[in-house]
Amino acid sequence: MSSSSASAATPTLRSDAKLIGLVGLAHAISHFAQLVLPPLFPWLKDAFDVSYTELGAVLTVFFVVSCVVQAASGFLVDKLGPRPVLFVGLGLLALAAFGYALAQSYWMLLASAVVAGIGNGVFHPVDYTLFNRKVAPTRLGHAYSVHGITGSLGWAVAPAFVVPLAIAFSWRVALASAGALALVVLAVLWWNRSVLALDVKAVHKATGSDAAPTGEFAFLKIPAVWMCFGFFFFYAMALSVVQTFAPAAAGHLHAVPVALVAVCLTIYMVASAAGMVVGGFLASDPSRCERVVGAAFGTAAVLALVLALADFPPIVVPVMFGAMGFASGIAGPSRDLLVKRSTPANATGRVYGVVYAGLDIGQALAPLIFGRLMDHGRYTSVIIGLAVVQAVLIASALNVRRVRREALVPASA
Repeated sequence: MSSSSASAATPTLRSDAKLIGLVGLAHAISHFAQLVLPPLFPWLKDAFDVSYTELGAVLTVFFVVSCVVQAASGFLVDKLGPRPVLFVGLGLLALAAFGYALAQSYWMLLASAVVAGIGNGVFHPVDYTLFNRKVAPTRLGHAYSVHGITGSLGWAVAPAFVVPLAIAFSWRVALASAGALALVVLAVLWWNRSVLALDVKAVHKATGSDAAPTGEFAFLKIPAVWMCFGFFFFYAMALSVVQTFAPAAAGHLHAVPVALVAVCLTIYMVASAAGMVVGGFLASDPSRCERVVGAAFGTAAVLALVLALADFPPIVVPVMFGAMGFASGIAGPSRDLLVKRSTPANATGRVYGVVYAGLDIGQALAPLIFGRLMDHGRYTSVIIGLAVVQAVLIASALNVRRVRREALVPASA
């Protein structure tokens, strides 16, 4: 029996749109929480008399905790259902923001980062379990597209939200307001909690015949799951390079004015969101998801090489970032389908928890590698390194398909 038959009836467009919107709103707050502190580093540096390295360690703690929780929370999602886990995650993000606002020492910032990391770690297992179990298969590509777009918007909104409040009032007011925003979103989701309901026992019963080998950890024996983990590890590295170092490196290589360097990331994220809209339509056919991912990241890698090696006017650099963001965005929905097609029944939360832990690990390690290149003024190497990581993504996507097909051969023999 297919997983979709776990539902009493085929979902309507209206019910799918409402679910996708609510999950997207929660996902936006998750990404918002990831970037709520970095724009305030100049204020926090003076307030706590710490270095940027020490402030960066706060983010490292956040992502390390998020990684561990993301892998573990998938088990809770499969057992308890996604809704209660989602509510706890949003509540912890709000609590962490209030903790940042009230911090009287650097160590209180670190403690709040632990709370934030726990809250952030639940979202991917929750979101994709809701999508894969409740959204009509024909609309899954669009669900993944909206999910990626709202995440990008969450990143974009965070600096625009906290910096003006810090300038007008104080950094404490800015962070307390971020906590209040998370509570407002939690209230909206609570009001619409019936949309997020999922009868876990009914799903398990309906999909029991499709289940993977007995045991909660049996999915860890599936090679495609670990290939997906590797894919997301390298994807996170590429994203981290773009978010932290690539604009500055390109600025040095092409003598780009500071004002233009500052908008490169914004242009990349907006173009990425536009690419995800297109990618949602391409993902309507799951059988081509690996080819879409390969073509999209292949294009992005070529653009990165041109950015590193060609000579052109400074004004072209933001355009290159926009083109690279659009190409990467197209891959987004098909990227998520890679995981779905490798996920056994009744293990959605666990698989997505483990696979998406690769995101946190990649984001934690990339700054250590590429930051060293930046410190030594090796700006060309930074951009070429980005292209190499994007090229690895092509091989990773094709490897996911290869190992999945190899796993099917004995069953079909």
